[in-house]
Amino acid sequence: MLALIAGTGDLPPALVARSPERPLICALDGFLPALDVDVTFRLEQLGSFLADLVARGVTRICMAGAVKRPQIDPGLIDAATIPLIPKVQAAMAKGDDGALRVIIALMEDAGFTVVPAHAIAPDLLPAAGVLTKLPPVDTDAVVVADACLTAMGEADQGQACIVADRRVVITEDQDGTDAMIAKAGQVPGGFLFKAPKPDQDRRADLPLIGPATAQAAASADMAGIVIEAGGVMVLDLPEVLRVLDAHQMFLWVRQRAAT
Repeated sequence: MLALIAGTGDLPPALVARSPERPLICALDGFLPALDVDVTFRLEQLGSFLADLVARGVTRICMAGAVKRPQIDPGLIDAATIPLIPKVQAAMAKGDDGALRVIIALMEDAGFTVVPAHAIAPDLLPAAGVLTKLPPVDTDAVVVADACLTAMGEADQGQACIVADRRVVITEDQDGTDAMIAKAGQVPGGFLFKAPKPDQDRRADLPLIGPATAQAAASADMAGIVIEAGGVMVLDLPEVLRVLDAHQMFLWVRQRAAT
């Protein structure tokens, strides 16, 4: 049985729609998805939550959707979670990828298999290549973006940036990609670049774009979007392509160069 720990955004409903059987829908308190939730939990009761999943017959867990780090209330920690607290505290002290690695390890220690969203919905990973009518004009400029994201990833800070005139205009922070685009303002001729962090555990927090991202990039007067092949999911690809083609923009699903 699969449990989907669902956050906010469009990804969790997309996964449920693609699942042959409805998973058990679980949500962290304060970050309810656009789904009917079966189980709500707090991090202070993580041990009890995992034990409940075992009792329900859950063997696999998928984490998908947006959440933010909750504040831990020491007074709410239950007996089943006390042994996990050192690892939970270690997770909270790390960056996003580091924290997820610790949480995944805790789930594996409890006997679960953690599966990535793209294993449930492989169609969300588009084929490599230029998928729009127009190709990118300056393909060499992506090297600047690639170097930026490599540095960001090594610091565990974000998965996207905007490049224009072969320089980085802005990088993603904890507010996400769409907020970054809004902060950037008008970026004529620039492009959005999105990719996983180097050596990221791809079972959680794989980057995602969708029609809203494409529309935001169009509103910022960008020339297009570049994403890493096999590393960035695309929700509603036909609609993304329709938006980009309508604004004479490109989508390049770029194969990462071997290192």
